[in-house]
Amino acid sequence: MEIINYEVEKLQDPTGILTGERYEYTMAIKVDEEDELYRPGGLDLRLILAVEDGNARIADYHFIDNGSEKPLDFALDEEEEQEILAFCKERLAE
Repeated sequence: MEIINYEVEKLQDPTGILTGERYEYTMAIKVDEEDELYRPGGLDLRLILAVEDGNARIADYHFIDNGSEKPLDFALDEEEEQEILAFCKERLAE
């Protein structure tokens, strides 16, 4: 799995219920054709990063099939999750 492009946007909480800050990442993902995640129209990973007291964590994520715009029922394994979290934290610091 390779991140080929990304966008990040800071989310606003108009209710003030959530503590900390939230960021929405949309990442274009490239996977091998043999991978079960492969989609001919492309694949995105949409993720919410929660940052509170200097600690960042993945609050939620979904893989999205670009061809149909529908979410896919796949999960990141632990190693992939750590790589994605590190990627997001690095980009947030920029």
